Amino acid sequence: MQRQKIGLILTGGGARAAYQVGVLKAIAEFLPRNAASPFAIICGTSAGALNAATLAINAAHFRKGVRYLLNVWKNFHVDEVYRADFVGVSRNSLRWLAGLLLSSFGINKLNHVSLLDNAPLVELLEETLPCEKIQESIDKGVLHALSITASGYGSGHSVAFYQGVEGIEPWKRARRLGVPTQIEIEHLLASSAIPFIFPAVHIHREYFGDGSMRQLAPISSALHLGADRVMVVGMGHGGGTDIDDAARRGKIDDYPSLAQIAGHALDSIFLDSMEVDLERLKRINQTVSLIPEAIRPGIKLRHVDVLVISPSQPIEKIAEAHLHGMPWTIRILLRAVGVMRRRGANLVSYLLFDKAYCRALIDLGYQDARKHKAEIMAFLAQQPDVSQDELPQ
Repeated sequence: MQRQKIGLILTGGGARAAYQVGVLKAIAEFLPRNAASPFAIICGTSAGALNAATLAINAAHFRKGVRYLLNVWKNFHVDEVYRADFVGVSRNSLRWLAGLLLSSFGINKLNHVSLLDNAPLVELLEETLPCEKIQESIDKGVLHALSITASGYGSGHSVAFYQGVEGIEPWKRARRLGVPTQIEIEHLLASSAIPFIFPAVHIHREYFGDGSMRQLAPISSALHLGADRVMVVGMGHGGGTDIDDAARRGKIDDYPSLAQIAGHALDSIFLDSMEVDLERLKRINQTVSLIPEAIRPGIKLRHVDVLVISPSQPIEKIAEAHLHGMPWTIRILLRAVGVMRRRGANLVSYLLFDKAYCRALIDLGYQDARKHKAEIMAFLAQQPDVSQDELPQ
């Protein structure tokens, strides 16, 4: 019997993606030291695309890939992702505001303009991610496919750029399609280009932005690529209670700050589609369970096991405790849009590439995964390794 292909979906969320690294650290400890990646299919979106590409490059040595991610995320500083110096911040902000003003008069001056300059991230990826090794992983048989999703600003399509074994057919559905390609740094930059904040990237015939935009069915790419089961490491609303929700609903007298609106919009982009898709898949699984076994081979629907690991605590609360980790230039910029007011930290949770904050998220992901160890091991169909070697803390 052919071994089932397990898909891993790493969602978007800017700096929040550090949480994924903590989950991956725990999984690496569950497996033997020299194990290859248990995930034949890896799908990444936004900052999750950077983590996905790293795992694909190191698919033959899963622990090595995770160790690399740990070393990067544990020591992150904002100036490794975007310019935080006074000249860089002020120049980019003035260009952005000028572009908006001139655009109101019909003069398009927003080309390559964004609130923040991500040139440091471009340099970091070019120096540390040898994307040519993705094909090596495929040729060795340790990786079936990698997909990186980006959103086309011109077409409005959610495009899953994928690289995999021969025989994977491209797909086209409503507002989404799969395109075979050789994954390069430009695809990772496009997928992680948060709208307004980071610049769009030109690929082929149009500009692309963050893959979480217009991604109506984030699980579908893994299924199109041949996954039989799917693990999702998400950034969903964790740790909330009915009391917290009631309190939030009751405090609506103040007009929302720009930061609160932006944070709300980013939540909609990064979180809502996955929650809707998971609900849809659950309904499909329930429907399939009601269909007699003899009839199932003749229908297109199939049951897909899904395991979701998401934060057990609200990430914006963790970000609020680490606001001081932002450079003073960025704090001044964000203060102007209300980040330092109540609930403004939600926006910061996506931009706070600070090692203390990232380490807190890594620890949260690690502890959450440890709590679900039995469930994860059963999903991966592996036996726990009783003599585990701990990865760097």
